[in-house]
Amino acid sequence: MGKAHVTVFCGNGRGKTSAALGQGIFGASAGKSVIIIQFLKGKIGERIDFIKRLEPEIKAFCFEKSDVNYEALSPEEQKEEAMNIRNGLNFARKVLTTDGCDVLILDEVLGLIDKGILTVEELKTLLEAGDGDTELMLTGIRMYDELYPYVDEVFRIDTLK
Repeated sequence: MGKAHVTVFCGNGRGKTSAALGQGIFGASAGKSVIIIQFLKGKIGERIDFIKRLEPEIKAFCFEKSDVNYEALSPEEQKEEAMNIRNGLNFARKVLTTDGCDVLILDEVLGLIDKGILTVEELKTLLEAGDGDTELMLTGIRMYDELYPYVDEVFRIDTLK
């Protein structure tokens, strides 16, 4: 049993989520089970309703309760939403430790570090929870140097024009 294969899609450009979802669809078309957990996008999330139509091959989850994204919330609402987000992280850990799927996409998980909801150390621990049979994909704007030893591939998506 080795560590999970980890791919990161990061950068200031648009398309990080789309790239990860594309990989998920590719995996599902090959018979793999796929779970997507979205963070920081509110309970609506981009494309999540469409992705839910792809069940049971692809299952999408969002643990946030607010209709708006995290930045638009008051500090008190952010504190409450952070607890919901932590539930999503605990679910991700459970999926990884129980072989709950073949491909796990944690959309905007790197942004949780920027917001102080998750530490780099906590994300490292989560990455170590996966086994060699799991493909794990992370998205977010900023890639942290401390994570490089824990990932296999990093794709930087930037807008040139």
